[in-house]
Amino acid sequence: MMSPSSSAMPAFAPDAAPICDPVTVEIIRGAIMATQREMEALIERTAISAFIREKKDFYTALFDERGVMAVGSMVPIFGDLTTPVFEKFPRESMKSGDLYWYNDCYGSKGAVTHSNDQVLLAPVFHGDRLCAFVMSWAHFADIGGLHPGSISPDATSIYQEGIIIPPTKLIDAGVVNEMALAIFHRNSRFPAQSEGDMSALMAAVHLGVTRVGEIVARHSPDRVSDALAQLLERTRSLVRRRLAETFDYGTYKFADQIDSDGHGNGPFALRFAITREKGKDGEDRFIFDATESDDQAPGPVNLIMNKGVPGMALGLYFLGGDPSQVVNAGGPLAIDEVRLRPGSIVQPNFPAPLGMRGLTMMRMLAVLNGLVNRGKGGAPAAHSAYVVTIMRGTFGKETGEPKPFLLADGIGVGYGARDFADGIDAVYFVAQENYPVEFLESGYPIRLRQYGVVADSGGPGRWRGGTGIVREYEILADEALLAIRIDGVKNPPWGYAGGMSGGGGYIVVNPGTPEERVIAPLSDGTALKKGDILHIRTGGGGGNGHPYDRPAKTVLEDVLGGFVTTDAAARFYGVVIADGALDVAATEKLRTDRPAVKAFHRNIYVDELA
Repeated sequence: MMSPSSSAMPAFAPDAAPICDPVTVEIIRGAIMATQREMEALIERTAISAFIREKKDFYTALFDERGVMAVGSMVPIFGDLTTPVFEKFPRESMKSGDLYWYNDCYGSKGAVTHSNDQVLLAPVFHGDRLCAFVMSWAHFADIGGLHPGSISPDATSIYQEGIIIPPTKLIDAGVVNEMALAIFHRNSRFPAQSEGDMSALMAAVHLGVTRVGEIVARHSPDRVSDALAQLLERTRSLVRRRLAETFDYGTYKFADQIDSDGHGNGPFALRFAITREKGKDGEDRFIFDATESDDQAPGPVNLIMNKGVPGMALGLYFLGGDPSQVVNAGGPLAIDEVRLRPGSIVQPNFPAPLGMRGLTMMRMLAVLNGLVNRGKGGAPAAHSAYVVTIMRGTFGKETGEPKPFLLADGIGVGYGARDFADGIDAVYFVAQENYPVEFLESGYPIRLRQYGVVADSGGPGRWRGGTGIVREYEILADEALLAIRIDGVKNPPWGYAGGMSGGGGYIVVNPGTPEERVIAPLSDGTALKKGDILHIRTGGGGGNGHPYDRPAKTVLEDVLGGFVTTDAAARFYGVVIADGALDVAATEKLRTDRPAVKAFHRNIYVDELA
C-alpha cells in the first residue's frame, strides 16, 4: 500500500474549500499542459541521439509543490518519480536553481525501469516559496555496460546494463556539478551523443521552471496549488467511478505471459487480480494484486512495477484520451492498495537485469486490458510488444579509417482491436515513431529493401487487429553484431469476444538462399557481414468480435490494401475473393457454416485466460 510519504498523496484535504472557480481551473490546466508540450518540443528539436530525436523516446511532467504529478504524457509507465529525490534531498533543503538527477531503477522502486532512462527534476520557487516541480526524462543510447546500447538479452545482472546514478544534485543553486557529468559521459561509448542529449534535457527543465514560474506569478501560488489539487481530485473521482462501473463486488483475475528471457527460461506468467470490496467505513476499496505472478527471470525481462503504475495505466484507459482531462496522479490514488511479491517478475530482487523490461511492460498492459474485459468489458484485445533491434559494428574499412556505429531501431507492431474500431497498424509505442527510411539510409550503413505492413498479422475479428511491420535491411557495414527482441511468438496476443489472436513475429538472415539462418527472437551476438539481408517481421494485435461479422466489403478492402490475403479471407472471415472481386454467392454459402467462438482466443478459443 502507498505509504503516507508517497508523492502520490493528495496536496489538499478533499473537503477543503476551493479557491479557483471552474474557469480559472481550466485556464491553469491549459497553461501547464502547454508548458509540458513546449518542454517536449525543445527536447525533440535539440537532442542528438536518434532514439530521442527521431523515435521520441522522451517524456516531461509537472508536479505540484508536494511532488504530486499534476500533468504528464499519455504514457502509462510513470510511477512515483519525486519521492526517490525527496528521500535524499528533503524539499525544505531545496533552493532556486537546483536540479536533481537519477536513473537508479531499484533505488527509485521502479520509477525508472531500465538504466538507459535518465530523470531530471527541478523545483520551482516563487520568492522563497516552493510551488512546483518539473521533470524531463529520456532514453540515452549508450551508458556503458556489457555491449554498445547497454541493453542486451545476454545480461544477467543490472551491473551489465550501464552506469547507475542514485539521486544526485546535478546543479546546486545554479552551479553545475561538471565532474558528475564527466563521469557519466566517460562511461558512454558515444559521449558526444550523451553530452548533447543531457544538454537537451537540462534545457527543457530550465524552460519548464521558467514557464511554471510565470504561471505562478500570474495567478498566485495559492491559486495554482488549488487548481492542481482540483484537477487531481477530478481525475481520481473519475477513475474510481469508472472502476465501480467496470467491476462488481468480488475478485477478477487475468493472466498473460512472455515467451522467454533469452536464456532458455520461460514462459513467464503475469497473473493479476482486482478486488472490489466494502471497507469498514462503508466506502468502496479497490485492491490490485500481482503476487501470483511467476518468479523473476535470470535474463533481463524483469520489470520493477512501481506501485503507482497499475492505477496510472487504468487511469489512462478510463480517461480515454479525453482532451478535457489531465494525466496526473489521480489514477494511482484511485487504487486503495497495491500488492506485489518481492522476487517476482514484476518485483525482482536486486541486482536482477531489467534492460528488456519492455516485453513485460507490454504484457502488463495487456493483462490490465484483460482484467477490464473480465469485468464489464470494453478494453481492446491484446497488442504485440514493440520490437527492438540493435546493430553495432564498423563501416568505412575501404577508407582506411573504419568508424563504429550503433543502430537501435525500434519497430512498430499491431495493437489490439477495440469494440468499435480496428486495432492500430504499425505503431511503436503510444506517441513514439518508427524511423523513416530516409533517416536510416542517410545515417547508418544499411539500405532498406522492404518496409510495409505484414499481411494476416492482425487477428481476425469483426474488428481486425492491427498489423505488424516488415523491414528488410541490406547490410552495408563492414561487420556488425545483432541483438534482437521479439515476443509473442509462442504466446501471441489474445483476441476477445470471438476475435482471434494476432500473428507472431520472426527474424531471418538471407531468406531464400543457401545461407538462410532463422534467428532466435530474443538473442544477441548474431554476426552480420556486408551484403547480408536481414528480414524482420513484427507481430499483430488480437481481433475483437466474430470474424464472420466483419462486412464482406471491408474484408475485400483489406485484401486489396495488403492487410489480409485471399486465403485468410476465406479461411477466417468466410469471404471468397477471386480476381480482386467479391464472390457474393460463394461468400454467403461459406458463411452459413458459422464457427463457434468463446470469450478469448490464443491459438484456440478458451473461456478465460487466468
